[in-house]
Amino acid sequence: MHAEVYTDGIDEIMVGGSIVRVDFVSLSPTERDANNAPKKVFRQRMIFSIEAFANSVDVMQNALQGLVDAGVVKRNPARPVSDNSAANATSADASGSISNAPRNPNASTNFR
Repeated sequence: MHAEVYTDGIDEIMVGGSIVRVDFVSLSPTERDANNAPKKVFRQRMIFSIEAFANSVDVMQNALQGLVDAGVVKRNPARPVSDNSAANATSADASGSISNAPRNPNASTNFR
């Protein structure tokens, strides 16, 4: 049997030379931050060559498109952003558009 690691998301991606390091995190069931949101806890680091990372991103984009095509994931249409709303923005959706709506404190930071 192969070991499996659950992750709530990626906390940080660091590039150094020809190496990419990706830190995976989970949301703590017991620790909370000042906003009463679960704290992110480091779980595991994946280390890729630049080429392997680029190939992995391509595979993930294809998987995401398959989920969108199947209706499992819904993408929000891009909304025009004025200079004022960009300065006051609190989050961005998966398509990169900006939203002033408050985020659920239990939502993953990878889906702002």
